[in-house]
Amino acid sequence: MSLPLSPQVFAIINGLVEERSGIHYRLDDLERVRDKISSRAEQQGFLSLLDYYYFLRYDDAGLVELDALVEHLAVHETYFFREADQLQTLLKLLALRHAQDATVRLWCAASATGEEPLTLAMMLADAHLLSRTRIVASDISERALQRARAGDYNLRSLRSLPFGVEGRWLKKTADCVEVDAVLKAAIEWKRVNLVDRAQVAALGRFDVVIARNVLIYFSDDTVRRVVATLADSLVPGGLLLVGASESLLRYGTALACEEHGGSFYYRRVA
Repeated sequence: MSLPLSPQVFAIINGLVEERSGIHYRLDDLERVRDKISSRAEQQGFLSLLDYYYFLRYDDAGLVELDALVEHLAVHETYFFREADQLQTLLKLLALRHAQDATVRLWCAASATGEEPLTLAMMLADAHLLSRTRIVASDISERALQRARAGDYNLRSLRSLPFGVEGRWLKKTADCVEVDAVLKAAIEWKRVNLVDRAQVAALGRFDVVIARNVLIYFSDDTVRRVVATLADSLVPGGLLLVGASESLLRYGTALACEEHGGSFYYRRVA
């Protein structure tokens, strides 16, 4: 049985989670996340979620536990070659950029367990562009990043795999998938909280930033702040790619919107 979670206590815990991570829950999400919040509180010995909130808010160790709660709540659902049409179009744009520059810096933000940056590394390697691309992949979850660094995945991560990838870049065993060492070595993994401007700034500037399927977890105000931060991380002329269902047009961003191959990209005007 989960600990009782009233709308009022849910709202104040949600406020702490959003302030720390940007993740925003609506009231109708209460039932969906109650078990996760309750299980984390019970693991720490709490019998009341209000007491758990007071610990998170006021105890000296509360911030460390709040990070652990965010980790517990974070969604890591992804797989290789997810929304691959967008990435194929991006590869063509990267090829044009490579023709102009010796090296391209690319950041996969909110990359969860790493299937997206590894997919890009495969595409770049097949196009003979990987050696001239510096890939940074980040997530707020250290647990997800540990899996990404290990390069071991379950078979569900292969559910959208195109012909020719298995055996070339991915080795399937009875119950897991191993990633080629060349791909793992091509990616620098970082723990980054997208609402922390200092953490993002420390990464430097990028030619391309990919932040797909993460803005849907933020409130409108947080989206505006995060997009502004991501825009600042682009070099002049750099591109931001978000998820296929995540339009930025209603947020009034200063980035110029472009359409390529049926996907929308947002360019930092020089």
